Amino acid sequence: MSEKAVSNDFTQGSVYRMILGMSIPYMMAQIVNVLYNIVDRVYIGMTPENATLSLTGLGLTLPIISAISAFSNLFGTGGAPLCSIARGKKDINEAEAIIGNSFAMLVTAGIVLTVLGLIFKRPLLYAFGASDVTFPYANDYLTIYLCGSVFVMISLGMNNYINSQGFPRVGMLSVCLGAVCNIILDPIFIFGLGMGVRGAALATVISQAAAAAWILRFLTGKRCILKLRLKNMRLKARRVRNICMMGTAGFVMAATNSVVQVVCNATLQTYGGDLYVGVMTVFNSIREILQLPACGITDGSQPFLGYNYGAGAYGRVKKAVKFITIASVSYLAVVWFFIYQFPEFFIRIFNRDPELIQAAVPALHIQFMGFFFMAFQFSGQAVFVGLGKSKNAIFFSLLRKVVIVTPLILVLSSVMGLGVNGVFMAEPISNLIGGLACYFTMLAVVWPELSGKRRGKT
Repeated sequence: MSEKAVSNDFTQGSVYRMILGMSIPYMMAQIVNVLYNIVDRVYIGMTPENATLSLTGLGLTLPIISAISAFSNLFGTGGAPLCSIARGKKDINEAEAIIGNSFAMLVTAGIVLTVLGLIFKRPLLYAFGASDVTFPYANDYLTIYLCGSVFVMISLGMNNYINSQGFPRVGMLSVCLGAVCNIILDPIFIFGLGMGVRGAALATVISQAAAAAWILRFLTGKRCILKLRLKNMRLKARRVRNICMMGTAGFVMAATNSVVQVVCNATLQTYGGDLYVGVMTVFNSIREILQLPACGITDGSQPFLGYNYGAGAYGRVKKAVKFITIASVSYLAVVWFFIYQFPEFFIRIFNRDPELIQAAVPALHIQFMGFFFMAFQFSGQAVFVGLGKSKNAIFFSLLRKVVIVTPLILVLSSVMGLGVNGVFMAEPISNLIGGLACYFTMLAVVWPELSGKRRGKT
């Protein structure tokens, strides 16, 4: 199927081919996007001196990096489904206005986050579990990363508007450009120039700037269907409210990830010290990579879901829901098997310290138990967001991370006396309860609605 065909009308052609045609490039783009930070951790984990301390320092910055991603989700992934729905209704002016307003909010938020981050970074890092030994590494990385926050916001947020128009390959190339730059620059700055964690951060910022420039060039170019125009950057209260309401689900998911990371690191620092904060950094890296194909096929389906919902093709929406559920659950079940069979292989990608490996192997078996239950959360969230039901998506984001996993970390580790094992047990329990609750509620809310309307195209 040509990209031109995909970009014009999502109500035509095979549901499964169309979702895969959009999701696979989107998936690859997300995998490559994660490489920005993952590659940093891989290289830093292989440095000849203080590798574990440096890696732990990078791990301490993850809550702040997640917060920046949260605001990218708020304005980027928030506007993209609305853009798809407007395009499905043939309202091109509104679709372009959404793009312009989102861009203005992304830039403004990037500037504000840079200033606040630089002012409060020291107390934040110590609150997140830093020690006097690991703080210098975290501070060096974060200071440079924050200075490039605007580039990060643009590259993460605006790429959604390329994918939502049916140009997933261009969206993938946008991310690949930055990732390739990062892969090349990381060893030059880290090892060649001897900059260590500062070099990793500098390479990431330069790479994100290159990706942002590419994205803006495409969105203002002739090939783009919906363009980024200066006249549409003037904010309108109603439009801003709608974008923020829709993006709150993605914002809450990323923000609550940040909260969980803070609680995990602080609790692990109390019961296990710097070593176990490093172990959690490795686990976060493994999870980020392995869950991405499932996220790719569910999140990548959102433009398809929104377009067909807006066009009244409800039968195609139902087929899409079934497909993304089966695909994501099956994939994560296979991944779970390999994690349990070969734990040391995955750990060694990021660190080869014998002490860390010895501590990480049993903890990994706990942390990744029932890994496939995450697929139900991903599928349910994607459908809620794609169909514009942001309140439902927000509720279940809060339920899993804030209501379930965060209290569990504290209760299991301290009240029940399980220490570090309690921290690692909280995640699989929350995946089971939160994932199933989200998915079956989605079915209860969405399925009768779609079945009660005319089916439209199938």
